[in-house]
Amino acid sequence: EVQLVESGGGLVQAGGSLRLSCAASGFTFDDYAIGWFRQAPGKEREGVSCISHRDGRTYYADSVKGRFTISSDNAKNTVYLQMNSLKPEDTAVYYCAATPRLLSRLWVYPNGYNYWGQGTQVTVSS
Repeated sequence: EVQLVESGGGLVQAGGSLRLSCAASGFTFDDYAIGWFRQAPGKEREGVSCISHRDGRTYYADSVKGRFTISSDNAKNTVYLQMNSLKPEDTAVYYCAATPRLLSRLWVYPNGYNYWGQGTQVTVSS
């Protein structure tokens, strides 16, 4: 059974940091790309970052470049999203998702991913 479990969300003040984790199981981790998405109330789900385990490439939305860093621990089948200099507009439910076939220019679209976690809430206060 495929499982993606996010953790690490919480409440933080603007300018603070959080590290999200996405623990994966039930599939060959090295063959998949893992993406992070977020969804704020009343808004569409948007791509935040992605890492491709096939070639090591990473991708970031313009809104988080320079502040967020995605990384992977293949021994633990876990992907991390380090979020620094958080802003109130980063407030959302954050999801991780997995796909075995990543087209680099399409990483940001949710419908390209096969498996999803349940999400973790990130709230940034001003």
